[in-house]
Amino acid sequence: MKIKILSPLWGHEHLELDVFLKKIREAGYDGIDTWIPDNKADKHILFDYLQQHEFYIVTHQHRANGSTFKKFMESFIKNLYQCAEPTPLLINSHTGRDYFSFEQNLELVDAAQEFSEKTGITVAHETHRGRLGYSPQMINQFFESRSEFCITADFSHWVCVTESMLENFTPTVNKAISRSRHIHARVGFEEGPQVADPAAPEYKYALDQFLEWWDKIIAVNIKAGVEIFPITTEFGPVPYMPAVPFTKIPLADQFAVNCYMKDLLDTRYNQYR
Repeated sequence: MKIKILSPLWGHEHLELDVFLKKIREAGYDGIDTWIPDNKADKHILFDYLQQHEFYIVTHQHRANGSTFKKFMESFIKNLYQCAEPTPLLINSHTGRDYFSFEQNLELVDAAQEFSEKTGITVAHETHRGRLGYSPQMINQFFESRSEFCITADFSHWVCVTESMLENFTPTVNKAISRSRHIHARVGFEEGPQVADPAAPEYKYALDQFLEWWDKIIAVNIKAGVEIFPITTEFGPVPYMPAVPFTKIPLADQFAVNCYMKDLLDTRYNQYR
């Protein structure tokens, strides 16, 4: 199995797309985790860059919306097909809403599975606040109901939602590990979805716990015979990044923090690179 480390576009929208793509490639990234640009020129730039430089992409479905469930479903399916355009490694999806019923969210999961069967592209449902997988308690129902249901493991949301390092959710975490097809490598803690800097000694306990989970996910996917496994270093900008009060000045540099994570993971999983 080969591990590919991706950079998020999130937090760098102020840069020209071609400038950002060059920046992350020169920094040693293997690809990008992003939504499909609305701008046709940027879409052309992105798709051309992927081909010219053998750059990998995970596309990001987070735009589905609608005033009714029916409208949300229509928007969800439309966005999945847009995300399929560059033939990504997989689609990372912010699926559903936390206020939808279990049955409604399950309809979305089934629609995504039908899409995957038609296109051959995996949809990994991110464990994200506000979505169907916002907590370990909720997502367990989907694991039990659909054997093909797979996730993007972003456990930073769960440690925040449960205000714990998930020590009371071991069976569900183990199920989540077995269903993970993509990692969002952001370290959270009991009081938030993102530590200011994962290199800081006060957050070593959290970093160590996340690394333990990620090691298990990698082992599961190696055993399953997965050929390429994507990891996105997904530390975000302000307000995900803590800021100095009254100034909005971030406490750390987002790109530097993500590069720190990239280098740490590159070293840790060097034999799979």
